[in-house]
Amino acid sequence: MILMKSLSVKKVVAIGIGAAIFVILDRFASIPTGFPNTNLATTYAFLALFALIYGPVVGFSVGFIGHALNDFMMFGNPWWSWVLCSALFGLVIGYFGKYFKVRDGIFSGKDMLWFNLLQIVTNYLLWALVAPTLDILIYSEPASKVYVQGLLSGTLDSISVGVLGTILIKAYAATRVRKDSLRKE
Repeated sequence: MILMKSLSVKKVVAIGIGAAIFVILDRFASIPTGFPNTNLATTYAFLALFALIYGPVVGFSVGFIGHALNDFMMFGNPWWSWVLCSALFGLVIGYFGKYFKVRDGIFSGKDMLWFNLLQIVTNYLLWALVAPTLDILIYSEPASKVYVQGLLSGTLDSISVGVLGTILIKAYAATRVRKDSLRKE
């Protein structure tokens, strides 16, 4: 309730429009690679947004629960290595989020550059290295399959968070500059 009181109307509208765009993209822009988890992962843009605003604990929780539910709905049971890496992504972005000024409503070009570099490095470390290794250890998956899958997912997630996610975060930061909160309106 306290969080909702601090949100401006324009901020809510911006996040709502972004959500609609991402849902449509996630529904219609899937790339049939033959592997699970390699669609255009627009949900990571929201995960990054929540992690930056509310911190590493929320980022970890949203990443873990969100990916577990997504896997369960799509595949019947969660791939725990990927669920864990999704949660770790939220944790990393949330932890380093304190170095950005998004909470103050200032998200400069320099912040955007560092944010994009952070999420690209995090994505590739997790999806191209950690998750495939866990898949091999936990599920005895063929190495060639999981590492190719990881590279694809890392690339798509980087595009999602780097391009689409930055638009969301920029819109959020712009609304923070205005003093008219929902309480005033």
